[in-house]
Amino acid sequence: MLTDTKIKSLKPKDKLYKVADRDGLYVTVSVTGTVTFRYDYRINGRRETLTIGKYGADGINLAEARERLMIARKQVSEGISPAAQKRAERNQIRNADRFCVFAEKYLADVQLAESTKALRVATYERDIKDTFGNRLMTEITTDEIRSHCEKIKERGAPSTAIFVRDLIANVYRYAIQRGHKFTNPADAIANSSIATFKKRERTLTPREIHLFFNALEETQSDFGLKKAVKFILLTLVRKGELVNAKWDEVDFKNKVWTIPAERMKAGRAHNVYLSEQAIDLIVAFQIYSEGSPYLLPGRVNRQQPIASSSLNRVIANCIKHINRNEQLIDDFTVHDLRRTGSTLLHEMGFNSDWIEKSLAHEQQGVRAVYNKAEYAQQRKEMLQHWANKVDEWIKGVDL
Repeated sequence: MLTDTKIKSLKPKDKLYKVADRDGLYVTVSVTGTVTFRYDYRINGRRETLTIGKYGADGINLAEARERLMIARKQVSEGISPAAQKRAERNQIRNADRFCVFAEKYLADVQLAESTKALRVATYERDIKDTFGNRLMTEITTDEIRSHCEKIKERGAPSTAIFVRDLIANVYRYAIQRGHKFTNPADAIANSSIATFKKRERTLTPREIHLFFNALEETQSDFGLKKAVKFILLTLVRKGELVNAKWDEVDFKNKVWTIPAERMKAGRAHNVYLSEQAIDLIVAFQIYSEGSPYLLPGRVNRQQPIASSSLNRVIANCIKHINRNEQLIDDFTVHDLRRTGSTLLHEMGFNSDWIEKSLAHEQQGVRAVYNKAEYAQQRKEMLQHWANKVDEWIKGVDL
């Protein structure tokens, strides 16, 4: 059995040799005099050797080696290979700050509809992993991300380029939120600097929703109008439908707003199922309306609704405020909020019929003849989920 005194007395020889301790522990002495604790064992029919550590002032002592031996013997009794475990831990430390580690953890943990998650995983595998996967989180630069997105754009995929930028940003946010001291290099890249789209194609990303609605609170626009912009995003109604909305159309008990047929594009009454957040906004409208029959009365004549241009003016003023120092967000209109809702709800995996009914879009052809379903319960649950998700994005969660 070994003692510290005996180990210190061991001298190097012409070739490596072993000296046994107890319980399977032994030391090897190299030709240079290095003394190393080791343990041989059998597991699953094979022989393995665990290198426990080097002896000495810059290593471990005999007592520490025996403690580690006991842990290793317990692992073997449980069918765990101590050597394989040690390699895995060493690799984990070596790769701890690599982008691929955080990206794969983020993709595993993020709570999204299966179709949305599958899109993110596929985009990571196709457009990010080979370029940044093995890079350290600290060495990836803003210029590299921008250059990579430009290459994707040049192949004719501007939407994918923006999606890649947002996905990289999300991975960094995921790591930072868990205590890692990284700087997010993607935050310095505005989506508009990668690609812009025709107005009829404009949809907001979750990151833009976060940016816009936080900035909206800082602007000097009318209180009721600022709330109205969010209300349209939550309910997906048309601008004119909200501008002309009256209090006698709202059923607070059943949380539904029924827009009469004469104000609907298709000439049929439309039920808007109100989320808890939408109800809160309507309560705010009550204070704002001061006894007017309209949810959003005009500033001069409270017996008339606001001007049709008011909401787009609020949006334009907020965008101007956001872009006062640099271009961070592209222009959009009230109608683009409906398109945003439709696009993101589809990405979340919700049924197209529920979404189209919520938008009051009329189906065409044979399907329109047979599908008369209202999908009331499904739409209620979907719009509540949508409102919750919008609130998360505004707070900066899961962008």
